[in-house]
Amino acid sequence: MAKFDQISVSEQQLIENFIDHLWMENGLSENTLSAYRNDLAGFSLWLERDKMSLKKVDTGIIQNFLAFNYSAQQKRRSVARLLSTLRRFYLYLFRENQISEDPTHLLESPKGEQSLPLSLNEQQIEDLLSAPDISDDLGLRDRAMLEVLYATGLRVSELISLQTTQISMQQGVIRVIGKGDKERLVPVGEIALDWLMQYYQQSRPRLLHAGSKQGGVSQCSEIFVTRRGKAMTRQAFWYMIKRYALIAGIASDQLSPHTLRHAFATHLLNHGADLRVVQMLLGHSDISTTQIYTHVADQRLRDMYHQHHPRA
Repeated sequence: MAKFDQISVSEQQLIENFIDHLWMENGLSENTLSAYRNDLAGFSLWLERDKMSLKKVDTGIIQNFLAFNYSAQQKRRSVARLLSTLRRFYLYLFRENQISEDPTHLLESPKGEQSLPLSLNEQQIEDLLSAPDISDDLGLRDRAMLEVLYATGLRVSELISLQTTQISMQQGVIRVIGKGDKERLVPVGEIALDWLMQYYQQSRPRLLHAGSKQGGVSQCSEIFVTRRGKAMTRQAFWYMIKRYALIAGIASDQLSPHTLRHAFATHLLNHGADLRVVQMLLGHSDISTTQIYTHVADQRLRDMYHQHHPRA
């Protein structure tokens, strides 16, 4: 954190907002997030020498920074990682309307190694799903959320923004509005559908009623609501899943906001699902994004082989 502590408070806040976004949307490990933070702090320090800030750069300045690092005899992979960090950071700022133009837009993105997503085995998933106390309205809601996530592979942001009109209980499908407002239909298994129905018919009306009595709202279009009758936030969901992971005995380094999404994809492939089908269910526009899960599945096969073959 030495570099980070040396930059201005405003630059620190800008970087931390980006790190929080990565954490909630992509479920990256703490080590990966620390690398992003360190890269951006180093860039901010370099800019401060000429009294510049992260929001006030152009393509040429970024090229000079990369050239500076390359001339400092950093490995090619390290410089490629720096560019990857900057591309992701400025795309985030652009999409959040904090800058009018992405200065990395014309820079080529290097081909780098992808880290394998964190995934739990099937028994760990069963333990996690069983952790909520379903005798409580919030516990029944949480069980339904976890079941739906594992059954569908939705992103956390897609789950918490799910509207009642997007779910067909009769047909057992969810109409998902994903990244770039792309729409896809995702089937929901019978078990998850049953938990969802229980929550919808029993707990949700009581939570909405309790919310209206506390000065909250009596009507909410999102299907999953808080004790005040309002829509769930990503931060509240992340707190929830961490709490249940602790109950289930799952280590924190195995956990991310997208733990159930990763398990959904990996377990489908483990059981013989076609990669193209998994791509469609996850809402990936590029199949190469989905292919990372085949490496997780392959690793599982290798582990099983070494564990059970007498000559492994």
